[in-house]
Amino acid sequence: MQKKEQVRLLKGLISYLDSGGNVDAGGIMQNPPDTYTCEKRFSKEWNKFFRDYPQIVGMTGDLAEPGTFFTREDFGIPILATRDEQGNFRAFANVCAHRGVIVENEKKGQKTKFSCPFHGWTYDNSGKLIGYPKPDHFGEIDKTCYGLKELPSKEQYGLLWVHPNPKGEIDLNVLFGSQLMEEFEAWGFQDLVLTHEEDYITEMNWKLAIDTFGETYHFPTLHKNSLLNSFHGNVQMFDSFKRNARLTLCKREIDSMKTEPVDNWHICRGAFPVYFLFPNTILNVSDTGIILVREYPLDLSPHRSVSRVSFYFWPRVIEYLKEANIVLDEMHKNETMQAHGVENPYLGFGAIIRDEDYVVAAASHKGLRSGTIDHITFGKNEPALHHYHNAFREALDMEPLPLIKL
Repeated sequence: MQKKEQVRLLKGLISYLDSGGNVDAGGIMQNPPDTYTCEKRFSKEWNKFFRDYPQIVGMTGDLAEPGTFFTREDFGIPILATRDEQGNFRAFANVCAHRGVIVENEKKGQKTKFSCPFHGWTYDNSGKLIGYPKPDHFGEIDKTCYGLKELPSKEQYGLLWVHPNPKGEIDLNVLFGSQLMEEFEAWGFQDLVLTHEEDYITEMNWKLAIDTFGETYHFPTLHKNSLLNSFHGNVQMFDSFKRNARLTLCKREIDSMKTEPVDNWHICRGAFPVYFLFPNTILNVSDTGIILVREYPLDLSPHRSVSRVSFYFWPRVIEYLKEANIVLDEMHKNETMQAHGVENPYLGFGAIIRDEDYVVAAASHKGLRSGTIDHITFGKNEPALHHYHNAFREALDMEPLPLIKL
């Protein structure tokens, strides 16, 4: 993030703290329960947001070197993502051209060749069919016509996109716009190192998981014994970028930071930027690293979802902890880091999402299915929620939810 923008956000948070104010959407918004429970709406979302929209499938750190790969099956098409020998990110339908079998069943690893478990048809990491057993028996074929189906893919700002539609386009000018692109360029996310991944399966609509990242109004209640120790609750800055958004949370360290010269300020000391990347990705940024959260429906149902949560660290943190003989798989653990003098609220964030936010979100889903309330209400101090849901509605060609000014 550019220094000028960091200072603007930090000064805004300090102003709210000093005045007792907060970001103000100008009114409240009422959202009907069928936003989360309607099967018909869910079907539209599945086709529009997941089957025919660019998906963030990971980060540069997921494919750290040539010959690495990972697989995904989150949006209806099995994906094989590779980094070829030239260092290029490629994405393919993970489907054998012979009989349609899933070619690679491992979640990730290092391979330059992928062999179908059914008949042994073999592909390289650029998707080319390089061999098949007994061509004299099977019959000679033009191998150039039998490669893995390549999908549109893009690697930029340390993020990896795949379009599930082979005819789809990934245009970041359309998706992000120039301001967010410049901001992401400045972060240097391409240097982040993947250390750990977790999945949180919950009985709730996937958008309720997104909603939990949309405000800090709940911190003094739900997180009174966890995040409230490190954050000022109900104080944030909000900015939108087309369908995307950034919510900037206020860390308690801002209290001491504000007494220092502005040149010493850094956004990750006094704040915690949280990006919503339409339609289903949350990017949480700290001075130690980031947590990438991707929300997906499960079982083609509006009532069940999974959060794919990936933890990444900045190289300087990796080097520091390697010197302390800490293995990568342990770096995400709060107690491990604290034992070596690294204090950061980011580290326990994953467990808090799972054990606090998602528990109440699942309870909300149960309540919404009961049919006992006509709407849920987003306060004027929750502009991110206003934005999320009107972005969803706009993409589905629905009328925006009106702002109710009191």
